[in-house]
Amino acid sequence: MKKVKVAVIGYGHLGKWHCQKVEAHKDSADFVAIVEKFPAGQEAAKTNHPHVKVVSSIEEVINDIDAAFVVTPTSTHFELVKYLIENKKHIFCEKPLCSNDNEAKILTEIAKKNNCLIQLGHSERFHQAWEILRDKFQKLAPPYSIRINRVAPFKGRATDVDVVQDLAIHDLDLLLYLFQQKPVEINGNGFKIRTKNWDHVSLDIKLQNACEAKIVIGRNSVKELRDLEVTSAQGMIMVDLFANKILEASSSQFEDGSFVREFAYQKRDHLLLEHFHFYDSILNNKPAIINFKDGVRAVHLVDVALRSLETNDSIKVHLG
Repeated sequence: MKKVKVAVIGYGHLGKWHCQKVEAHKDSADFVAIVEKFPAGQEAAKTNHPHVKVVSSIEEVINDIDAAFVVTPTSTHFELVKYLIENKKHIFCEKPLCSNDNEAKILTEIAKKNNCLIQLGHSERFHQAWEILRDKFQKLAPPYSIRINRVAPFKGRATDVDVVQDLAIHDLDLLLYLFQQKPVEINGNGFKIRTKNWDHVSLDIKLQNACEAKIVIGRNSVKELRDLEVTSAQGMIMVDLFANKILEASSSQFEDGSFVREFAYQKRDHLLLEHFHFYDSILNNKPAIINFKDGVRAVHLVDVALRSLETNDSIKVHLG
């Protein structure tokens, strides 16, 4: 059976997990190389994956691979993705695709000239809850309001970027994926508490047809919270993404006489699913499950949110 010859670029916290998932797909993936520039990371990679070549740059193995996983800091994504596209390699890029709209425009022009599959690592799309609820969300009659919380105590990781690029990108992407009414304007406010970047941010988002969303993200909270609420004339639906529960209060009583219905959904290994779809798309000539355009649109929303934070003003969205 044909396999995809793979390199993982970056052997940090998330890169280690991606390497494990490559090895878990031995029937589909041939693990060729780990690219890691730091000596300590190289030693760890050699110890944990003794049968995989460990190199310091992607150029060393570019002719030996079909595809690469980009699992490096956000500031490096643009140059790595650009290089991989120009060398006609399939790409899995952890979010975000790149740092801003200008970089996304350059990558878009290059991608038009090269036929390679590009999948984005927007892993929050893989909650089973969305398979249960997405159709219902898509059919919601406006107006409705959405509230998303993603806050946690400080963990000391990903401090090279702000919480919009690191965390809010997941929820901005979910707005595009789950709901028909798209963002038209973003107004953000936030605080730089632990780092020189935004550590706590609140985004007020106007959606089409009088709908609205509020996203709160932070990495200096006193507790961890991750949930999504949708309120409309039909009632309220709340998803607790930590407890893997869906709670629903409709406009009328349920069959058992209750006013609130609660049920659990299955927890999944999101990275494992991402890897499965990536190899399946390459080997069977299928579209990427989360494609290049999805990545570009998410970058645009992040770019707009950051401009709003810096200017203390509302900024229009232009999704194209």
